[in-house]
Amino acid sequence: MDAYIEKMAKAIIHYSTAVKPGERVLLRSTSPAGEPLVQALYQEALRAGAYAFTYIHLRDENSLAMEATQNIDLLSAPNPMLELMYQTCDVVIRVDASENPGALSDYPSELQRARGAAGGAILKIQMEREGNGSMRRCSTLFPTQGYAQAAGMSLQQYERFVYHGCKLHLDDPIAGWKALSAEQQRLVDWLQGKKHLRVQGKNIEMEMSIEGRTFINSDGRANFPSGEIFTGPVEESVNGWVNFTYPAYYGGNRVDGVSLTFENGVVTKATAEKNEAFLLSAIDSDPGARRLGEFAIGTNRDIQRFTGSILFDEKIGGTVHMALGQGYPHTGSVNKSAIHWDMICDMRDGGEIWVDGDLFYKNGDFTI
Repeated sequence: MDAYIEKMAKAIIHYSTAVKPGERVLLRSTSPAGEPLVQALYQEALRAGAYAFTYIHLRDENSLAMEATQNIDLLSAPNPMLELMYQTCDVVIRVDASENPGALSDYPSELQRARGAAGGAILKIQMEREGNGSMRRCSTLFPTQGYAQAAGMSLQQYERFVYHGCKLHLDDPIAGWKALSAEQQRLVDWLQGKKHLRVQGKNIEMEMSIEGRTFINSDGRANFPSGEIFTGPVEESVNGWVNFTYPAYYGGNRVDGVSLTFENGVVTKATAEKNEAFLLSAIDSDPGARRLGEFAIGTNRDIQRFTGSILFDEKIGGTVHMALGQGYPHTGSVNKSAIHWDMICDMRDGGEIWVDGDLFYKNGDFTI
């Protein structure tokens, strides 16, 4: 798969982040398993004339921290090295490379919440700088045995799934991403200036205001792969209910059968068929955790199965997803939170989206 890794690095450096000579580029991997891709990215960034810096986390770093101490102050302290890099780099490329995606599932929720607060401080810097255009960011994934096992695949099968979802099977992956970008831009342009959105189907009945908010064309730049359009709904406007059709993963925890009810923007009822205690703990992290920071529509037709990795799952063509917590400022969202938890609802069996009274989307396809 070395050729795919090289193609992936070229696409991320030259398309996703468009690295320029003299820029400072942080290459961050969540474990040593991501080193092959980090190496390829490092070489490609240098060839582009950039200053490249690598930061590779320990294997299962968060669980190691919680094994060593239950001191909330220690666990919630942000990493000052990452803070500095996120504050000063022009480009940040994060490689998720977990060897055990469920490593945190048995730790007490208060410890996980503290560890999440440390990451939330970095997330805040990232979103603020992305929002004002002073930093470009790309999040991607390197296939590991842990991800493959979680997805119910062999490693070879999972590698094919990942590289296909990234359009690396194409002779010219960048051309493929540019074609998707053009189609999504057509949709984003149509949505510009619209005010009201209603989503309905057998698993969802919700409405929200999008007045004054911006839909973003996520086309393989901030996420690789991508394939979605998203916005931040007006915080107090969200009303209705949703039964998410896939398990919701967050911080190494799996929660099945999540159902949420919103009243005037706030989650007033939250239940789950499995691991409800973690769900309730997470949404009580802070006041913003009970509000929507994002509403999005997945458009990537090269991703058609659920694998337990949100980077891919939220892009499934024919689904919508919503994130509780921190919103993206460049959408107009003002919601603040230490969490950003995406949850997915399938729309391919009777789901509809109406925008200002016009049918925009039906059965997983756009109608305009």
